[in-house]
Amino acid sequence: MTVTGPQGFRAAGVAAGIKASGALDLTLVVNDGPLDVAAGVFTRNAIKAAPVLWSQEVLKQQRLKAVVLNSGGANAATGPAGFQDTHATAEKVAQVLGTGAIEVAVCSTGLIGERLPMPAVLSGVDSSVRALDTTPEAGLNAATGVMTTDSKPKEAFARHENGWSAGGFAKGAGMLAPNLATMLSVLTTDAVVDKETLDRALRAATRITFDRLDVDGGTSTNDTVLVLASGASGVEPSEAELTELLTAVSLDLVQQLRADSEGATKDVDITVRGAASEADAIVVARTIAEDNLVKTAFFGSDPNWGRIAMALGRAPAQLAPETLSITINGATLFAAGTTAEDRSAADLSGRAIEVVVDLGVGSSAATIYTTDLSHGYVEENSAYSS
Repeated sequence: MTVTGPQGFRAAGVAAGIKASGALDLTLVVNDGPLDVAAGVFTRNAIKAAPVLWSQEVLKQQRLKAVVLNSGGANAATGPAGFQDTHATAEKVAQVLGTGAIEVAVCSTGLIGERLPMPAVLSGVDSSVRALDTTPEAGLNAATGVMTTDSKPKEAFARHENGWSAGGFAKGAGMLAPNLATMLSVLTTDAVVDKETLDRALRAATRITFDRLDVDGGTSTNDTVLVLASGASGVEPSEAELTELLTAVSLDLVQQLRADSEGATKDVDITVRGAASEADAIVVARTIAEDNLVKTAFFGSDPNWGRIAMALGRAPAQLAPETLSITINGATLFAAGTTAEDRSAADLSGRAIEVVVDLGVGSSAATIYTTDLSHGYVEENSAYSS
């Protein structure tokens, strides 16, 4: 099940003609209530796309009736004209649905620096409203309509034993080091929740899921995660319960994003523990995850712990060689400042790789989800704009 799994939501994905291929390229998600509470987190990139600027503004009231998303163009670095295109898109959705533009978020993804074909976008809104439905197929189409270099749609759903649920979709296959969100994701829940609780729950969930995904060190101009609450279940969970379910759905999507990331042949978990602070654990794990020498070693199934030691040694964190250890797929290859087990003890022949670095200076820990760096990644990104 997907974004339409929770009660109170309809969705659609249509081929508006934004993409020359004729693939699905415009998605609409509508909250039919009775609540219209919403929250969002956005990219920290200083060059924010027009739809990010628009959606940040409308989210100040923490109410949304609808989200419209397009693939085939990021509408980023397009100046005032691009912002007007976003505004016009929200106005069109509002007009057709009989609501206000201030209740419509807009998301875009694709090539940076080009204007969207607005006649196609606006006619696509009409088509998407006609296609709105609550079925799993409608949710799948919605998830498909936001794909760019993704090879498959990403959907997730979880139901609480008390009868309320959460679902959602996400897209992203490259430029994934979100620093707050991911490329694009819409989450839904039929829980009864107030604005402040929903905002805190979303931020707590994304902090340890989307924000810990780092495929290539790139922070997109368009990164957005939105959550809409309809209240249609009639059940009001505790903040802890809401956070737990949103985290489960978000982590499911993150794992799918990583598995389908551009050129990836390895799924790599980098856990740093024994750190002086969580911030130190994150920066060490992220430094390892973004290091190209480490990533190419993973691609070659080479347990080259020396590259990991090199990478973590340049992280701005409290550490010392004599207290740290490096373990790869269960084999401790470096400890107390010198070689431990032979590197052949670490088997990297499968897809999953788990790196555990124990700094031995504290009690904090964090995990970053990353991949290897393959020929496929280079080839795909070298040809992306052509």
